[in-house]
Amino acid sequence: MAARDTLRIAAVADLHCTRRSQGMLQSLFAQVAAQADVLLLCGDLVDYGLPDEAELLTKELAALKLPILAVLGNHEYESGRVDDVVRILCDAGVTVLDGDAYEVEGVGFAGVKGFGGGFGRAALQPWGEETIKRFVHETVEEALKLESALAKLRTGQRVALLHYSPIQTTVEGEPPEIFAFLGSSRLEEPLNRYPVAAVFHGHAHHGTLEGQTSGGIPVYNVAMPLLRRGFPNQLPVRILEVPVAPTEALQPAGALTAVSTNSSSSSA
Repeated sequence: MAARDTLRIAAVADLHCTRRSQGMLQSLFAQVAAQADVLLLCGDLVDYGLPDEAELLTKELAALKLPILAVLGNHEYESGRVDDVVRILCDAGVTVLDGDAYEVEGVGFAGVKGFGGGFGRAALQPWGEETIKRFVHETVEEALKLESALAKLRTGQRVALLHYSPIQTTVEGEPPEIFAFLGSSRLEEPLNRYPVAAVFHGHAHHGTLEGQTSGGIPVYNVAMPLLRRGFPNQLPVRILEVPVAPTEALQPAGALTAVSTNSSSSSA
């Protein structure tokens, strides 16, 4: 079989699948199958973190014969059943990344949930009460897991998927008071350190569709509610085409080609 020149990536987050979602996502995934080679699910796949929600989601995904990569979101932790949710997803063939690296057709993927903490000069610092220090420590640990996963990849292109945002731009549109709970610039540091082609995240339902890291790497907010508002007459999934570069021929960030008008810059 001839080597692939490009990989079509579909990405979406914040499905918030519940019992009421039965049958509602099958049409979406059928359309994804016709337009993409891999599906990225960027957290908050279920609503209350319940096993029966995960079971329902796997039934909605069952007809999709593509590699499916996922990271967890905060909603997966709500009911204390996260291990069960992960097991159900993995048993159904979903690859759940938590500081892991994974390759699909010559493109490398690194995934973590991420965490909050804020951005730039407003970022929370590990000073004062032990609770604050633990909060910052959680963010630092997620950033280190992301860096470790990226470092493992030797593919010509790297793509990162998270739930929390690594930059402030794509959470703008949300109340500024909650920016610190939507992401952290500590997650941006490893993305700038490695030649990443694109970053996908969710969580900020009222954020902005696109932004860039300080190193010029494109960042896409793929929260489904945001995509529905930003592209009301289109599939609420971001689809991008990534050139497949030879191993170790690492490409500069931003080497992407849009394969649908879903890649146009916009904000909600």
